[in-house]
Amino acid sequence: MRFAKWVFLASGIYGLLLIPPHYFLEARIGRDYPPPITHPEYFYGFVGVTLAWQVLFFVIASNPVRLRPAMLSAVLEKAAFAVAAPALYLAGRVHVANVVFGVIDAVWGVLFLVSWLKTRDAERGGWAGEQVPRRTDC
Repeated sequence: MRFAKWVFLASGIYGLLLIPPHYFLEARIGRDYPPPITHPEYFYGFVGVTLAWQVLFFVIASNPVRLRPAMLSAVLEKAAFAVAAPALYLAGRVHVANVVFGVIDAVWGVLFLVSWLKTRDAERGGWAGEQVPRRTDC
């Protein structure tokens, strides 16, 4: 359980450092990686949803055993970009920097999956990993 707690906490911190600056980078991204963003609603929607996931990572870190089912969704969240980035790069549609961030997301996804596997036994034991006494008077 400690491993999962630290993985999700670290991922949330990493995301909170990386994602919010994007709210101020629309014009620069358009200049550095043309063409300019033509549908800002998609860009800001992506940033907002990604930021919301970082908050969920903190929530999962607060009680990994109880929130274990959410870990699988977190794996999918990381896999979405980890798969898309290299595919888009191979198609010549994005800069290689996107592949680097895709690999980072793949690493987080693997760590999330390991966290999910490591919390399996604790989930069977009870809410926080303690042994749940069985009722014998039923």
